Amino acid sequence: MTARAIGQSLPRRDGRVKVTGTATYAYETPVDRPAYCHPVQADIARGRVTWLNTAEAEKLPGVLAVLTEANAERLASTEDAELAVLQSAEVAFRGQLIGAVLAETAEVAREAADLVEVTYVEQEHETELTADGDYDADTTGDVETAFAEADVVVDQTYRTAMYHNNPLEPHATTALWQDDGTLTLWESTQGVHPARAKVAEVFGLDSEQIRVICPFVGGGFGSKGMPHANVILATMAARALPGRPVKLALTRQQMFSLTGYRTPTIQRARLAADRDGRLSAIAFDVAEQTSRIKEYAEESGKPSRTMYAAPNRRVAHRLSALDVPVPSWMRAPGECPGMFGPEVAMDELADALGMDPIELRLRNDPDTDPESGKPFSSRNLAECLRTGAERFGWAERGPRREGDWLVGYGVAASVYPVNRSPESTAAIRFHGGRYTVDIGAADLGTGTWTTLPQIAADALGVPVGEVEVRIGDTDYPNASVAGGSSGMITWGSAVVDAALAFREKFGTEPADGDEAEGSVSQNPDEERFAMSAFGAQFAEARVHADTGEVRVPRLHGVFAVGRVINPRTARSQLVGGMTMGLSMALHEQSVLDPRFGHVVNHDLAEYHITANADVGEITADWLDEHDPYVNAMGAKGIGEIGIVGTAAAVVNAVHRATGVRVRELPVTLDKLLPGLSSPGPRRAT
Repeated sequence: MTARAIGQSLPRRDGRVKVTGTATYAYETPVDRPAYCHPVQADIARGRVTWLNTAEAEKLPGVLAVLTEANAERLASTEDAELAVLQSAEVAFRGQLIGAVLAETAEVAREAADLVEVTYVEQEHETELTADGDYDADTTGDVETAFAEADVVVDQTYRTAMYHNNPLEPHATTALWQDDGTLTLWESTQGVHPARAKVAEVFGLDSEQIRVICPFVGGGFGSKGMPHANVILATMAARALPGRPVKLALTRQQMFSLTGYRTPTIQRARLAADRDGRLSAIAFDVAEQTSRIKEYAEESGKPSRTMYAAPNRRVAHRLSALDVPVPSWMRAPGECPGMFGPEVAMDELADALGMDPIELRLRNDPDTDPESGKPFSSRNLAECLRTGAERFGWAERGPRREGDWLVGYGVAASVYPVNRSPESTAAIRFHGGRYTVDIGAADLGTGTWTTLPQIAADALGVPVGEVEVRIGDTDYPNASVAGGSSGMITWGSAVVDAALAFREKFGTEPADGDEAEGSVSQNPDEERFAMSAFGAQFAEARVHADTGEVRVPRLHGVFAVGRVINPRTARSQLVGGMTMGLSMALHEQSVLDPRFGHVVNHDLAEYHITANADVGEITADWLDEHDPYVNAMGAKGIGEIGIVGTAAAVVNAVHRATGVRVRELPVTLDKLLPGLSSPGPRRAT
């Protein structure tokens, strides 16, 4: 009997080529005589280009062309304003593309772009988010009466910052138009098929005219989940040089205005409870921003609808259209910022009640989904909290003082929905004693190269060494984007279906060349159950009593994520998410200058992220959770739940250590030092 592959801690199949530097990324694609593209960007927040002088740039030796609104091709579709590149002289935000230089080298292209002279007519702009205005509310029960009659009420405002995805591989494209009108894009993307569909729409092409290739991605975190303006510019630039490939890699600074970001949020969280800690009402109002030219909503209120039991609930959103770049996906959109305010508010409620924060959460753990009324396919939040408390040593949570350091522990809960795309197809072929699985999936570091063979091997009933996969190319069957923790769930379901079809058609002794396809099918249990992954995050914070320096010696997470396909890649994803959550708590903040509408700390020298020195130990564990309803593998998705709740756990730990309640991220010295004037740890009320 063949040993099960799912559950084995197999090493990454793509690991060797990555660590030896032989993996080929989009910008590194070997092509003949490439030209290089460098953008010209607007340096006003709103207005119109009135004059764009390219003469000096065109004189520079090695310059091949300068594209502007005046000579750029007209796109077939400009419905998506973010992608309507060089179609108008209007400027909607600082950093918007207004031109591009094509040259023989990247250095010449960049120098020439700096020589382009631009004049504008400027208009008044608005770039600052406020909480003022009307909210779109979803209400259940009589919320205000519940607050008026409650024994204990928490009513506080919390803020999260603007955050930018900063994958180490920048957004990059190599584009080549052939003489027959076909286009090849080597693109750093989380979804080759979705990228192809969008480029085809914008340029008015049939999808079959375009091939998108992306075997390796150097990180994305959501920012590469959908094409941005740089992809359209690279494609347009290549069309201007027919038969010659064009390479475009954004600089770190350019990524801060062209490839999306997480909107800042202003969250008013209100909790009403009796003296036993039973919630009678939850109200969560969140204000966010979007770009005036394209709407994107973070939906930070989503987790509040389902997280805790309360008969009266109100969740409201306000979306401000500002003269800013277009926000987009960032790891765990909605749930990540949306769990910060409520989970800190739960800690504040526990303080007001004199109750253990874990016990408060357990008392309000619902039996059914509060929003839909459906039973949960599985909900093991309580077990995550109890198990994590035991393993972390929650009983010793303090506060206490060790020399000059104030010490405390914090906890927060995590939730992320089980997502599945309705479309993905896999093909399985037998040749030379081996099985090949083809699917246009993506691996942005999550482990797809490794885990898909494990799923296929078990579905086929063969050793995992007899299975290989081919991904990252639109020549392979259609696959959904790697986003929303849905990739492995969706692609794995298609692979299992293909394996079943293969065995039904050819049995256990196939002939060379035998092939079968399978696709994602409707899961009837999705209508019967509410499906989510859950987790509990624990943090130890040490704060220097005199300087306010914050250290986090330990982070520990316990998760209920269904069946784990590969413990090695799973732990990597969970720890990676927790690391980003720690970064959000202590460091990350895109600082927007409202006078000019741009982020001023737009590089990794000033946009600080967590490094190894910031945390002593990060551990991620999971429960042995069996959920037969979610999909054929029993998996729930792990790419994003690790970040959810981490920042709140850190803030709650800092509060327990110091008595200082920080309600605006990140936790910086200016927010801590005023509250550290009296010696020793103290508790806020």
